[in-house]
Amino acid sequence: MVLITALQNNAVAEKVYEFNSTCQQAYIEMTKLKFSAAKILTTKARLSNPENLIPDFIDNYIDFFTLFLNEDIAEYNKLKPVIENRINSFKQGNTTSPFNLYCLSMLYVQKGTIEIKFGETWSAAWNFRRAYQLIKENKKNFPTFLPNDMLYGSLQTVVGTIPKGYKWLANILGLKGSIAEGNKLLTNFVYSTDPWARLMSNEGDFIYCYLQFYVLNKKEEALQFIHTKKLDIVNNLLFAYMAANLGINNKQIDFAKEVINNRNKSAEYFQTHVWDFEMGFVKLYKLETQEAINYFEKYLHNFKGRFYVKDVYQKISWCYYLQGNMVAAENARKNVLKKGATDADADKQALKEAKSLQWPNTILLKARLLSDGGYNTEALQLLNSKHINNFDKEEEQLEYAYRLGRINDDLKKYDDAINWYNKTIEIGEQRPEYFAARAALQTGMIYEKLGKKTEAINYYKRCLNMDEEDYKNSIDQKAKSGIARCKGE
Repeated sequence: MVLITALQNNAVAEKVYEFNSTCQQAYIEMTKLKFSAAKILTTKARLSNPENLIPDFIDNYIDFFTLFLNEDIAEYNKLKPVIENRINSFKQGNTTSPFNLYCLSMLYVQKGTIEIKFGETWSAAWNFRRAYQLIKENKKNFPTFLPNDMLYGSLQTVVGTIPKGYKWLANILGLKGSIAEGNKLLTNFVYSTDPWARLMSNEGDFIYCYLQFYVLNKKEEALQFIHTKKLDIVNNLLFAYMAANLGINNKQIDFAKEVINNRNKSAEYFQTHVWDFEMGFVKLYKLETQEAINYFEKYLHNFKGRFYVKDVYQKISWCYYLQGNMVAAENARKNVLKKGATDADADKQALKEAKSLQWPNTILLKARLLSDGGYNTEALQLLNSKHINNFDKEEEQLEYAYRLGRINDDLKKYDDAINWYNKTIEIGEQRPEYFAARAALQTGMIYEKLGKKTEAINYYKRCLNMDEEDYKNSIDQKAKSGIARCKGE
């Protein structure tokens, strides 16, 4: 009798995956960064069925975005055991449901991503491996369950671009990816009318845009997708964040500014200071130095994390430097040495510059910032006021050539761009700065755009063979992605 009762209790207590209408609405609210509304709904769903794991699945997204965007170590220490407990609960889920391994895989992806933010790289790598293996198995077990395509396609695409510096880790973990296959799966999901694909379209569109932009190098297409699909960049703050971020990184500063200013600022949305970070760059690239300082300092005052802290202090130091306020510039540079971490390439470069005790040439710095903001006419006017021989230092001649290459590239004057890029490679191939490697990368991208894939691959390989120190991993990843695209892999 005791045994029968125990078995009955166990059967009643089986964890299930019930993605009912309440959970669906909670998921949609979460993907808009309306966390309070989402939590009310997950609480309601949990009360209705305590054994339903989907409310926990959605709550994990909320914790993930909270930690990813704000990087608060105290919050991480509090939520870390919560996330681990959720994973253990999902291991008890109904194995006949396609959501069982799918949810587990997603939780491991989120856990690994957050661990990278907090410097736990080795643990993150193993969690990505777990995620990859689980979603691969789930796709085999449930081939028509379309959410598999979103997650497996994303992981395949990212794994296919692991830079040389981390290739050993991919080999140890047994990870093999394909950009072409991964993108095919993700694209299939994004344009599908399958009910699950439609429910998860916010998440799918978000991932799709980022991979199109950074991995497929289809920057214009990614931003056009936002407009063509009429993504709500006012009332969906996940989309607003993405649009502003991609706009800034594609030199569409006025668009990014408009997105940031026009977003719904209601208190019902998750509060994050990333908007000050983004607006700081908008102002910086317009050479509105004091406003840039104000936004950056506001961001640093509220931000609890480590990523891009050195980078932001570097940008503050540049603003003061361009204002001629060397006392404030030096103080900001001291913070580059003392604060933040060096996990990101931009932070490594900021630290390297601070240690050098050298300040950039003002003409080159202004041209760089204007060019990074897409203000190419103004940047070109500055550079045309000088000749390469006006610069005494070889590293300044190197940057001058590179800047002219990038500006002509942006203006689609590809012959002039390639000439200046080749000049950059000639001067800097054996130097530690990133300019020559980036010039080779950009030349590869031009040839790829022109359909000259053999020439493109040659330049991508040339880029990979350079030993620049500043942005090695990110540049190598882009070069590797370029080779894979040209080979159709």
